[in-house]
Amino acid sequence: MPGTFATTTLTLTTGSYETVTDLTPACRRFLGEHAGDRDGLLNVFVPHATAGVAVIETGAGSDDDLLAALHMLLPADDRWQHRHGSPGHGRDHVLPALVPPHATLPVISGRLELGTWQSVCLVDTNKDNANRQVRLTFLG
Repeated sequence: MPGTFATTTLTLTTGSYETVTDLTPACRRFLGEHAGDRDGLLNVFVPHATAGVAVIETGAGSDDDLLAALHMLLPADDRWQHRHGSPGHGRDHVLPALVPPHATLPVISGRLELGTWQSVCLVDTNKDNANRQVRLTFLG
């Protein structure tokens, strides 16, 4: 039986503040339209130099904790050599080394297989670019 390949691009507006945006509902909708009852992989990719994808718990403070941890690891100050944009923007370009711009997740019988408290999230600390794209690709 031949495999299935489907892809789409989500367009999001994250605003002028740092954010963790839950992509899980969009991932589930995409799989509902394209995966059928197949097993496979969902790849989530952010084609930006200043954003990443994390699989974390949301809604219980973990998203805020992640942003706070990133502030400790990557302070928004003038220490960065990359210096265009708002003050401290150079840290946004280091973010994808810590929060990668992609995640590949298992799909079983057409359903995203996350742990009980896990969500797929866009992590965006770049206050200078509120327009983001996220590419979803199912291979099954």
